[in-house]
Order: sequence, then structure tokens, then C-alpha cells
Amino acid sequence: MNKPALNKELNKQLANELTISEQQVNTFISLYDEGNTVPFIARYRKEMTKGLDDTQLRALETRLSYLRELETRRSAILKALTESGKLCAQLAQQLNQSVSKTELEQLYLPFKSKRINKAQLAIQAGLEPFADKLWFQPESDKIRLSKAYICHAFSSSDEVVAGAMQIIIERLAVDIPLLSKLKNQLINNANIKVSVVKGKEQEALKFKDYFDYSEPVKRILPHRLLAILRGKSEGFLRVKFEADPHQDKSIKTSYCEVIIASHLGFSLKGVSTSNWRAEVIKKAWKSKLLTMLETQISSALKEKAYDEAIQLFATNLKDLLMSAPAGRKVVLGFDPGFRSGCKIAVIDATGKYLCSATIYPHAPQKQWDSAKQQVISLLKQHRVDLVAIGNGTASRESEQFISECIENSGFDLKQLIVSEAGASVYSASELASHELPELDVSIRGAVSIARRLQDPLAELVKIDAKAIGVGLYQHDVNQTQLSQRLQAVVEDCVNAVGVDLNSASAPLLSFVAGLNSRIAENIIAHRDQNGLFHSRNELKKVARLGNKAFEQSAGFLRITEAANPLDNTAVHPESYYLVNKMAKQLNVAVASLLNQTNLLEEVDNKALVDTQFGLLTIDGIKQELRKPNRDPRPEFKTVSYAKGINKITDLEVGLTLQGVISNVTNFGAFVDIGVHQDGLVHISHLADKFVSDPTQIVKAGQIVSVKVLEVDLQRKRIALSMRSESL
Repeated sequence: MNKPALNKELNKQLANELTISEQQVNTFISLYDEGNTVPFIARYRKEMTKGLDDTQLRALETRLSYLRELETRRSAILKALTESGKLCAQLAQQLNQSVSKTELEQLYLPFKSKRINKAQLAIQAGLEPFADKLWFQPESDKIRLSKAYICHAFSSSDEVVAGAMQIIIERLAVDIPLLSKLKNQLINNANIKVSVVKGKEQEALKFKDYFDYSEPVKRILPHRLLAILRGKSEGFLRVKFEADPHQDKSIKTSYCEVIIASHLGFSLKGVSTSNWRAEVIKKAWKSKLLTMLETQISSALKEKAYDEAIQLFATNLKDLLMSAPAGRKVVLGFDPGFRSGCKIAVIDATGKYLCSATIYPHAPQKQWDSAKQQVISLLKQHRVDLVAIGNGTASRESEQFISECIENSGFDLKQLIVSEAGASVYSASELASHELPELDVSIRGAVSIARRLQDPLAELVKIDAKAIGVGLYQHDVNQTQLSQRLQAVVEDCVNAVGVDLNSASAPLLSFVAGLNSRIAENIIAHRDQNGLFHSRNELKKVARLGNKAFEQSAGFLRITEAANPLDNTAVHPESYYLVNKMAKQLNVAVASLLNQTNLLEEVDNKALVDTQFGLLTIDGIKQELRKPNRDPRPEFKTVSYAKGINKITDLEVGLTLQGVISNVTNFGAFVDIGVHQDGLVHISHLADKFVSDPTQIVKAGQIVSVKVLEVDLQRKRIALSMRSESL
């Protein structure tokens, strides 16, 4: 079902936020609502979007979905308030001006409660006239006047006076202009105060930086807020708002109370603390308004922090998925361990499982020599090109063992430490059972480690992205938003690289634009029943793969031995006729255009322009023909961990080491230096220049040189530097 297009104002908002034209926004919405995917639009509809790339389109898609959901919720709230008679002009204005779901819900919260509170009970008991009299005549004799209002629900003078106070407090709690003033005061002047829970100092050591911490609300960084919230949720930290951090402690009246009085048209200066108005304001501020506004501000801060955490996770995931593949190499996967032994699996150049073994070179068995002979035999028998060692327990000891095996084998091959994050999740999955039914769960892990070296993208798509381990506070954020964002990242990476139709797994195919898990399974079934695909057009014979799915997916699927050479390129079938025109212009066969940069320069682009495709499309086709099926991923490189540095206690300040970026955050980057504990390069030590965004300097999977600045054995923290003066 097509979604309604956004109204003109919201289209304008999208254009302003993303710094693109309204026409580009309108075009995207039209294409998107017609069922076109972001990868397809980015690559094959450049003409229509005027060159928007996949990053811009994803941002547009995400924001579009958010604003549509916001508008739907806004309409529902306005309708509910109108029907209940609670919608006033000021509230309507505030709701219509809300730019976030959190703000919208917080505005609605005081009005949606169906629970009868003390103020409503007091109103039902007829105490409202009494409350008004006391408010406008604060020096009245409360006790004498209250006697006329004693009833069953409020059976004493004290209860009547308290009920009247609740009525006024409730009015203040729904006074939108007043709440705006107070909220603005807190955002600009309040502090977040953090302290450790008494008696938990030792348990909470990882939060030591926040044992006695205070920072202005307006300046707190998202990663600090997330760390504080994690400490609070684990029961180690206490968090509160300081509304008046700079106020003289001898002054007992909060400045926010002064704001309330001023808003109501009077001053607290010189007023006795026993004055009924002053009592009500103090009670309202301390018992309700501060808590309510603290919740609103905290929710807004958390939403922003969670958004940033999700974005960082997505960035790291993309860098990891797009890390360099070793390619078609015979790989020995080595899943290290001590007591339970090391699991070995050999795969051929296509990723097919060949054989496996379990060896015990380490303690307690210490069968070093016999294990070494087994490995050397496998290296020779299968002519292994690379050894992939999982980075878990005993990885550095296993690296030493494999080095000796390679040296004694006489072969010239390399070994690499590979992240095994999520390998156990894959090993125990239904997919692994289907792919490797005859293998033990532990051996499947070794196969996965080997395949990760061959092609990280093809293997990692088999695992829930949240299990890959490149995010911070991932369990704290909105899980639906996180899953959607990571799904989009995987989809973009898969389509950027392209997929071999005749060798791809079902999980890999399911991320191709226009396809899903059901169609992917049908493609596999068709391949099993009918043999390899020989042309893209044969896809139309696959069950449930209709015209729209073919249009969206065909350009991203490759057929290596296809009769038509364009079927092994990113040129879409809908524009094959343009390539035929190019070939006709030059009087050559289509196959002769591939990899022929000089020949393609002779093509008259303007002569190929028609009503469907223009110069942008034609230029894109020529770029693909110059380097058909080019892999956008970087060149494959290996990291060299320092010999003899296997654990954190081996580190010394001043050591220069090589490592791999394992995770990038907004406060720096974590680096795997081969000691089973990642070190942190703080943002201030990432480069010789000022760095505002670590992702502009480093990426997950990047090999870097670092210097050890500090080793904290108690907290298991390693401080590193990448600045040239340190190296």
C-alpha cells in the first residue's frame, strides 16, 4: 500500500535538514512510495534524483519515516485531546511545533492520564472555590475557611487545605507557557550531578570517572550520558538534576520558584515563607514540576544520545562489512582454546568445507608436537594459502603455534588474527545446521572464521548485526530503530559490492535490493533444481520473483560465465540498449567495450541521450564498463602483532605496536593489539591535529601503529596514542 506523500511544509523541512532541494525530496518520495529501494534509486535513478548518493538517500529515508510516524502520532494526540475537551490554543500550538516524538509524548503526558489523582478528587469534592479564594487571598485564615468544605473525602481542615494546594499544583503542571520557561531555564543552567552508591565503590570501578561528577546539562556529551545511565541502571551511580548549581547555598528559594511567581504576576521578594502562595509554589516545584521537567529533558537527551549511538554502530558495521576480502584462497580456520582444544577447519577457494580436526597444543594437554604434525599435514595436503585464527581465548598462544607450523612446513603463507565476534551465534543457528549439517557446533565456528577471511561481507551477513560487537550501549537503545538502521547498512554494503548469483548463500541474496528471505530461498531452490543461471533473464522463472523484484535486484546480481558479458557487470538490463548503441557507434562487439578506457572515450555521450536516460546514467555506465564488476572494498592487508606481547601484563609504557581498529566511538577508537583487551586511543591522541569526529580519521578494521601511554591493570584499561610525536 502506498504511503501518503508528506505535505509541502514537511518536504521543505526535509530539504533544509539534509541540504538538498525540495525537488529532490519530492522525487525521492515518489520513487520510494512506488516500491523502489534505496540502493536501486541511488544507482539507477541518478537522473531523477539529480545525483543523490546512497548515504544521502538513507538519511532521507530514515528522516522521512520518522516524520511520517511523528505526524501520525501528532494527529492521534490532537484528536484525543479535542474529544476530551482538554485541547487549548497554547497546547495545540506546542504540539504542532514539536519536532520529536519524545517532546510530543511529554507534552501529552499530563493530559492523558485516566487515573484519578488528588487534584481531581479535590475538584470532585467541590474544593475548587476554596483553592481560588486562598490563591487570591493568601493571607486568609485557611483553617477557618476550610471548615465549610470538610466532607467524606476530605475529613479534616488539614486535608481540605492540602486538597486545595493539589488543585493549584495541577494547574501549574499543565500551564504550557510556564513549563516552557522552566524547561528553558533548566536546559541552560542546570547541572547533572552524579555520585557513586555508598558501599559499591569496588564493584563500580569501571564507572570511577563518575563517582563525584557534575556537568552542565547543555554541555554533556552523548557518550558520557550513556555511560552515566548505564552506571545508574546497574545500580552503581545516583543521578540527579541540580536546578541552581551556581546559587548561594544559603538561599533556600530556587530561581525556578521565582520564575513561577513572576509568570503568575507577583514577586516572592519579601514574602513570608508561610505565605500560602509561596508554600504552593515551593511544593509544586519540588514535588512535581522539577521531576516532570527532569524526565522531559532526560528523555530528550537520551533520545539524542541513542540516535548517535545507533549512528556510530552503523558506521562501524559498514566499515567492518566493507573490510578487505582475501578472495579466492584456500584457508585453514583455527578456533583457539585451552582445555577443550583448538578446532581446525579447511575450506577451499569457494568457501566449501573440506576437512576438520581438533588438536590440543596448549595446557593442560600440551600435545604441541603431535598437534603441529597434524597442522603441517593439512597445510601440505590442501595447499593452504592463509590461516585465520580467531581472536578469542588462547589466540596469541595459537599464533605462536601456527608460526612454528608454517616455518616447519616450508610453505610461504600468512596467518591472521580474525575477529570471532558472533561466530558462536552462527555456529548454533538454524542456518549453520542447514549449511554444515554434518559438523559439530565447534567446528562450524572454525569454518566461519575461515570464511570471514575470504569474504567478510558474505559471512557476516549470516549473523544478526547486533551480535558482531562493533557498538557501544547497543542494548540500551531502541532495538527496533537499531535493527532497522543496521539492516539498511547491510543492504547498502551487499548491493555496493554485488552478489554472484550462482554461488551466493540465501542470507546474502536476501539483502539484495528487491529480494527477501523467501525469494532468496526460491532462488537457491531454482539453482539446485535447474543448475546454474546463465542469464539474468532466467531470474524471471524463479517463484515469487515478479517484475518489480527483477527490476530492483537484477543490476546487483552477477553471472560470471554469462553469455551476455553485461550480465556480469553493474549495468542494469533496462539500459543494455545504451551499451549496444555505444558498440554500434564504434562498430565493435559489446564485449570489446569492457576494460577499454581509451575506446570508451570515443563514445559520443550526447548522441545516446533519450527521454529515459541522460548524461548521468550514460557516464555511470561507461565507468562500469571501464572497470566492470569492480570491488569497492580496499586492498587486502595483514596485521603483525608484536611477538612476546600476548597479555596485558606484557605491556610497558612507551611500547610501539601494530593493531587493528576494533571499534570507533565519539570519544576515540578501540584498538586490538593482541593482548585480549582492546586499548583506547582517546580522541585527543588520534592525530596531530584537532579531531571532532573520530570516524573521519579511523575506521573499523583499519591497521594502525600505536604507542602505549598507560596501563591500568586493576581496571583493565590501556591508553594508546597515534600522534606522530608518540610513534
